[in-house]
Amino acid sequence: MSPVILFRADAGASIGAGHVMRCLAVAEAVQDMGFAAGFVSAALPPALEDRLQAAGMDVHRIDAEPGSEDDLAATLIVIRDCEAAAIVVDGYRFGPDWRAGLAGAGLPVLAFDDAGTGEPLHAALIVNAAPDAARLPYGSGNPDATLLLGPAYAPLRREVRRAAAAVKAPLPERRAMLVTFGGSDPLGLTAPVLVRLAAALPPDVRIDVAVGGAAPNADAVVQAAAPLGDRVSVHRDTPRMGQLMAGAGLAVSAAGTTTAELAAIGTPAVLVTIADNQLEAARQSEALGWCRLVNGRIPDAPERIAETAAALWADPSLRVAMAARLSGIVDGQGAVRIAEALARRVTAR
Repeated sequence: MSPVILFRADAGASIGAGHVMRCLAVAEAVQDMGFAAGFVSAALPPALEDRLQAAGMDVHRIDAEPGSEDDLAATLIVIRDCEAAAIVVDGYRFGPDWRAGLAGAGLPVLAFDDAGTGEPLHAALIVNAAPDAARLPYGSGNPDATLLLGPAYAPLRREVRRAAAAVKAPLPERRAMLVTFGGSDPLGLTAPVLVRLAAALPPDVRIDVAVGGAAPNADAVVQAAAPLGDRVSVHRDTPRMGQLMAGAGLAVSAAGTTTAELAAIGTPAVLVTIADNQLEAARQSEALGWCRLVNGRIPDAPERIAETAAALWADPSLRVAMAARLSGIVDGQGAVRIAEALARRVTAR
């Protein structure tokens, strides 16, 4: 029986699907190395659960408030029952007591972290793929942790890694724009942005709209797309995200986990911040020159997003220059590196 690595992550309309999706990238990589992968979740939309199970991963649902004592107790029971060899934790609601209690189980813990405050994370390995993560004070509170920091550790799902490695059409020849606001689109931006983009772009530009499995407004997106005919394709919880990115001459995307995927594939983007925890990493990405940043929470956000995207589309040479700045930033092997580091901890026990 293969050793089991568990992943503790949640998804939903308010928190999106980013935590689960980057865990999925590492889970696929550990599967490729011969481990079994399972998820422990207190909140998980059915579409995402189906996706994990289709990938051969067990899903253990727990009935507890995320980050609570009951959550910790339930997670520890799953660890015991699965005889887990390690656990990966990804989420903002797991406080210091919860993390310390998990570490007390005695198995290696890998923590995804986006804050970098230096506070103890009670983890053997810490991952932060932001461009300047190496400058953050992780060592002060985690002196013994293995630090996996920077874009080399950006976790990409298997199908995105394949798309990044494949030969792609030159950027000016791609006549599609990709629009995606993450797994749940919590601000409901997809439909209004789609309508404005359709009016602002040349009529020969196709618009691919990717709607995540946790999005409660998917039907509204389909309704907004209907009058636009064959020019717009709506992809619901698609397993072809890498292909859509590779076929786009520009992407409009929430500034979450999709950021690293676009960077690896080489597609310039309009990144839209929809939560405070996205701001710093998104600013770092913009400073590298391959994307433009728009605040998704301002009142006229749909107009600003569409105007920015239309202006970039009208300047192919600028988009080519933006894409050129992506060379070498994300090589697509982050999930593999994380899985290898985790496997070393497991085998060293």
